[in-house]
Amino acid sequence: MSKNLILYYSRTGENYVNGSIQKISKGNTAYVATYIQEAIGGDLFPIETVDAYPNDYMACIDQAKKEMNAHARPALVHYIDDISDYDNIFICGPCWWGLFPMPIYSQLERLDFTNKNVYVVVTHEGSGMGNCERDLKKGLKGATFGPGLAIHGADAPKSANQVKTWAKSL
Repeated sequence: MSKNLILYYSRTGENYVNGSIQKISKGNTAYVATYIQEAIGGDLFPIETVDAYPNDYMACIDQAKKEMNAHARPALVHYIDDISDYDNIFICGPCWWGLFPMPIYSQLERLDFTNKNVYVVVTHEGSGMGNCERDLKKGLKGATFGPGLAIHGADAPKSANQVKTWAKSL
């Protein structure tokens, strides 16, 4: 039986939802990651930064853009250093300006993806997968990529059926 690891970054606080700023108490990607686990099992691993992004949406955008432009690798609260026991790795996060947030790369660059099946899962507010999957295909040497999934962020809380159907089809 395959063993699954679900790595995810998700943000709470003020978020852009259907054209307006709204405060959310559970991040969109956290919903999706949980639905994957409920569908096929596996270990959930949240990616959390030592210095959290500001709750204020505009301040968060400013910080995230600076990190992206500098190719920063923010420090994480904890890391997973060995994925050798896993067959399938789900990499889940929001798509910000066509890319995953930099904390995701802080985690991924520590890992050996040789002979791993990788599934990219993105929450977004209109950009779909952006370049998230393409960038990971360039950077995660030795991985085999399966079909990814893009979920509109505002729909994430009610996407259980879609996510579970996709996960069970893999």
